[in-house]
Amino acid sequence: MADQTHNGRIVDKPWGYELIWAHTDRYVGKVLHIKQGESLSYQYHRVKDETIRLLSGAMEMDLETDGVKTRINLKPGDCLHIVPGMKHRMIAVEDCDVLEVSTPELDDVVRLEDRYGRTDPKS
Repeated sequence: MADQTHNGRIVDKPWGYELIWAHTDRYVGKVLHIKQGESLSYQYHRVKDETIRLLSGAMEMDLETDGVKTRINLKPGDCLHIVPGMKHRMIAVEDCDVLEVSTPELDDVVRLEDRYGRTDPKS
């Protein structure tokens, strides 16, 4: 039987990197490494459904559902389900490693704000 193991694929990002360790037509598994003081886009997904678990570090999350904005603090072990349409942003208070599992729509990102100039002019 052929060797089925692999080390995943690293995707460099301005805030750190993603290690995509699983990618099938049904699900995706990633570890996001976010450098202290950096943040992801304030964004939402039209279809993508994801759940995150903070593995290490300290992180804040900006969330908006039904027009109500909140900011929550996550500590290692905390999990959060991010449903389609939920606006969100991860902010690294310390270097963070975040486990993310999701449906496979990796390009389903509508960026509303982005400190790295990656907003979508159509959104």
